[in-house]
Amino acid sequence: MQNQTPSPENTQIVETEAKRSGRRAAGTVRRFKAPLITAGAIVAVGALVGSGYAVQGEATAKAQRVEETAALSLAAERDSRQGLAVDHGAVLDVRAAKQAEDTLTVATKAIASAAGKADASALATTVAALDSYERLSPSKVFELVDTTKSQTDQVVKAVAEADRVAAEKAAAAAAAKAKAEAEAAAAAEAAADDSASSGSTGGGTPSAPANPSEAQAIARDMMASRYGWGEDQFGCLVALWNKESGWNVYASNPSGAYGIPQALPGSKMSSAGADWATNPATQISWGLGYIAGRYGSACGAWNTSESQGWY
Repeated sequence: MQNQTPSPENTQIVETEAKRSGRRAAGTVRRFKAPLITAGAIVAVGALVGSGYAVQGEATAKAQRVEETAALSLAAERDSRQGLAVDHGAVLDVRAAKQAEDTLTVATKAIASAAGKADASALATTVAALDSYERLSPSKVFELVDTTKSQTDQVVKAVAEADRVAAEKAAAAAAAKAKAEAEAAAAAEAAADDSASSGSTGGGTPSAPANPSEAQAIARDMMASRYGWGEDQFGCLVALWNKESGWNVYASNPSGAYGIPQALPGSKMSSAGADWATNPATQISWGLGYIAGRYGSACGAWNTSESQGWY
């Protein structure tokens, strides 16, 4: 093996090759470094873009949540309104039914109280319609309730007026009865006094009273105008009916005899007038006709009563 000293020319060639190798290595480094820088930039940009997308996605989700909340609130409000409408309708139904039942109760009583006193036919018709309230709308029920109340008030007022008139008539009848009884008692007392003072006996006739009662005065005038009977017959008549009834228009006995002449039965006197039960003139008219037809005179009837106890 020989030791050789490189020549200057070789040395230059070697240095030149070394420099070229160095430049190639540096170029390679630069080429690798550029892609690395580019990749890093892409990663950084991606991170920034990803952050933007994340922020945007969160905002969108939040907006969607707000929108959903508003929709739910609106739906709840709508359901609430619908629920209120349903409740309001139910309240109307209950209210209509309650008013109908209360009104029918009052109206039915009014119709019953009007029997024989007032005309309740219109009210009865309205009540029949209202009685079907379960099949009617609340507005129709309320309309019928108002009509029924108005008609009920009219019937109640008519019944009250009828009751007032009836009470007045009853009071007048009671007063007339009391007056007749008082007059009959006075007439009986007067007849007893007259009989005692006259001392009539045997075939004598009772004396006529000096102060006849109202009923007796009617009889005196009627017997004189119809039959021509005078004071003697009047005295017999006063004594006869004083004995029978005390001249009481309402007198009656267990056998059914009634009135001043004690007609048996009392309804016989209806031939003289429909007011035979309360009118002394009607009773007297019938009694005088009966006496005239059966006995011919008041004294004839009196004598029969004296002998057998009745005439």
